[in-house]
Amino acid sequence: MGALNTLSAVEAVHRLAEGKITSEALVRDCFERIDAREAEVQAWQHLEREAALKQARAADAGPRSGVLHGLPVGIKDIVDTIDMPTAYGSPIYAGHRPAWDASCVALTRAAGGIVIGKTVTTEFATVHPGKTRNPHNTRHTPGGSSSGSAAAVADYMVPLALGSQTGGSVIRPAAFCGVVGYKPSFGLISRVGVKALSDTLDTIGTFARTVPDAALFVAAITGRRDLMIAKPLSAKPRVGICRTYEWKQAQPEMMAALEAAAKKLAAAGVGLKDVNLPPTYASLVHAQTDIMFVEQALSLAYERLTRGSQLSERLRGILEAGLKVPLERYDAAQALARNCRRTLTEVFVGCDVLLAPSAPGAAPEGLGGTGDPLFNRMWTLLRVPCVNIPVATAANGLPVGLQVIGAFGSDAQTLAAARWLHEALGVCRT
Repeated sequence: MGALNTLSAVEAVHRLAEGKITSEALVRDCFERIDAREAEVQAWQHLEREAALKQARAADAGPRSGVLHGLPVGIKDIVDTIDMPTAYGSPIYAGHRPAWDASCVALTRAAGGIVIGKTVTTEFATVHPGKTRNPHNTRHTPGGSSSGSAAAVADYMVPLALGSQTGGSVIRPAAFCGVVGYKPSFGLISRVGVKALSDTLDTIGTFARTVPDAALFVAAITGRRDLMIAKPLSAKPRVGICRTYEWKQAQPEMMAALEAAAKKLAAAGVGLKDVNLPPTYASLVHAQTDIMFVEQALSLAYERLTRGSQLSERLRGILEAGLKVPLERYDAAQALARNCRRTLTEVFVGCDVLLAPSAPGAAPEGLGGTGDPLFNRMWTLLRVPCVNIPVATAANGLPVGLQVIGAFGSDAQTLAAARWLHEALGVCRT
């Protein structure tokens, strides 16, 4: 492939700034790729071809507007857009037209990004899948809930896309589709204008094909220029190998990927440490599940109470389960989470980042589910930055990813370490 849609976001930005390519040509190549592959992959809920091309021509004719100037972007369809329908993955909101852009969309546009369309989400970013398929093998799930964003980036339809994570909805689809997924520290990206699912868990994240690309996007919409990865690390990161309490539920390809990564890093002279989490952390997956169930039932109260017949049977069951969680158990789960966040610094003693599974294994076959977020729940609850890096290929040819995890608020350091580890270990798709 030599078309402009295969460029990394950082390389495309540089070429646009130097006048070596035009935004219009880049956007046209993205749409050509979509035309060629969308029937199979089905990553998009809505596309705005003519409007995007008009914006690209304006970008080419006008002054540079920001760090994303002229760059095409996809937006998950739980994020409000003033100029495109936002259906939240539900028939309840078919054709719904918000009167505003979500904060992250407004800031994307202000930074010069060109929103070319809305990517498919699961129903209200929960578990009932949308139409998207894994671009590596369309018989397999792309993961969820940010299925369209992950698949569109993986299939070279767009260099960047926004997603969200409440359980594992950035890291898991990124792993299944073989791209970089970055879930920042909780609250780093504003959630205003994004359909809420869980007040204490929802986090906006990005998809890209390289770590610097994912960092560029978040830097652009937060104003935190320190997130941009301008130069390599001056020293190798110290890495904690963290198998977690869920390790026995990992598939053979995931176990092999983590062990092979540890062996390769040790051979490269990286300081490694086996990290055994404190005993209290063994309950965090269950705590996250309880919190998410309760808060989903609250956040979707209107839809549950007035439009319940238009919800999937699976989602109705989840909301009913959330209503049955005793509030004492919810409060205990929140208390456990707070206590574990306070002790997290002890986990990182002697480590700059942790390396852990991104998912149980490669994407499972079938389109009736989106895979298990088991290996994501704890880190989402702890609110720490996580970056999926593709590092291996399973026997069936599907990608396998590991997540690089940092302490809360250490996003710049975590991204820099993730870039180093991706280049040292992984399959870098540019």
